[in-house]
Amino acid sequence: MAVRLRLMRMGKKKQPTYRIVAADARSPRDGRFIEIVGTYDPR
Repeated sequence: MAVRLRLMRMGKKKQPTYRIVAADARSPRDGRFIEIVGTYDPR
């Protein structure tokens, strides 16, 4: 199982915030994850 750190998109339309998650490389971007590592707010 290859684990990758990914940005899971959250928030509203045109105002994204992201959760940084550890997820299996084969799972979709907003799909299943192993653990939440942190958050990122690009604004």
